[in-house]
Amino acid sequence: MQNNRVHKNIALLGSTGSIGTQTLDVIANFPKDFKATYLTGNNNTSLLLEQIRRFQPKGVVVSNEKSAKELRKQLGGKTEVLVGEEGLLEIVQRDDVDIVISALVGFAGLKPTIKAIEAKKKIALANKETLVVAGEIIMPLVEKHRIDLLPVDSEHSAIFQCLVGELPNKIEKIILTASGGPFRTKSKAELSKVTREQALKHPNWTMGSKITIDSATLMNKGLEVIEAHWLFGIPLDNIEVVVHPQSIIHSMVEFVDGSIKAQLGIPDMKIPIQYALTYPSRSRSIFPRVHFPTLSEMTFFEPDHENFPCLQLAYDALREGGTIPAVMNAANEVAVAKFLRDEITFLDIPKMISKAMEKHTNKANPSVEEIVDVDRETRRNFQ
Repeated sequence: MQNNRVHKNIALLGSTGSIGTQTLDVIANFPKDFKATYLTGNNNTSLLLEQIRRFQPKGVVVSNEKSAKELRKQLGGKTEVLVGEEGLLEIVQRDDVDIVISALVGFAGLKPTIKAIEAKKKIALANKETLVVAGEIIMPLVEKHRIDLLPVDSEHSAIFQCLVGELPNKIEKIILTASGGPFRTKSKAELSKVTREQALKHPNWTMGSKITIDSATLMNKGLEVIEAHWLFGIPLDNIEVVVHPQSIIHSMVEFVDGSIKAQLGIPDMKIPIQYALTYPSRSRSIFPRVHFPTLSEMTFFEPDHENFPCLQLAYDALREGGTIPAVMNAANEVAVAKFLRDEITFLDIPKMISKAMEKHTNKANPSVEEIVDVDRETRRNFQ
């Protein structure tokens, strides 16, 4: 039950990650409007402790009991400390939470998002994997419970902003822009020698390691295609990807009359985070602005499907539907983790994903439990 408090209480899932830390920067700019009431920090207890001291949340969630004991000892009982998935599911349903921001990385965001929807919370979603693996379950739940599900990804925020005031039946297509990552001009021979350190150097964005590698392989854009399909109800054939290395145009919408709306801004995730928190209004920010005379050029290219097959694998997964997207996502998470541990090469990532998808017997209209089982099985088979 909502009360008449002035500020909105936020449960920030993944507060110690890249999106989480930037979200806290935004919240700090609006001390009268938002309060970070619950934070979750996986195993990064040192950063979480700093965040607790700065934002004074009522409670936090960490991944295991060992980390919880350490935190409880240092906090002296002043802040509630919960543990694991059970703790995540608990806080998103609490009455003192108005907004849930899901900034968790990967499959871990699925169950907390479902519980937040069922608890009728406003959700700002930065966890694209939730819609990738279970979009056909999530979106009917959003409609059933009549909650706001607002995108935080810069591309989906851009599309969302372009669609404000427009009729759905007047959309011709949506155009997702991609930076192309650090290797867009590399040959396959050069890609075979890519190192972890090189792949982690994104030319425009500051992100966590998993998302940065996904950007380098173009899997991140593939995940965004699937997310856009579910968020906006747009058929796959009406979703286009274009490489835009400068990352100034964050995405576009083309309408039936041939006109195109584009949302532009500097490459800074705090802008879409703030928009999701303050929607439907816009609030003034202190972020830098685009200064057009200093832009030497804005260029656009077709994505290279041959050298970056992950994008096509995502298209294939969405077309097949069922449990295939969950297999693709799980295999990608395992492959990226292996690459970051120097166990496989950069070009092995799409090979692992393709192999997992080929071996899987697809299940149509899966339940959440079946998706969880498929995710677990895929990880076990490819660890």
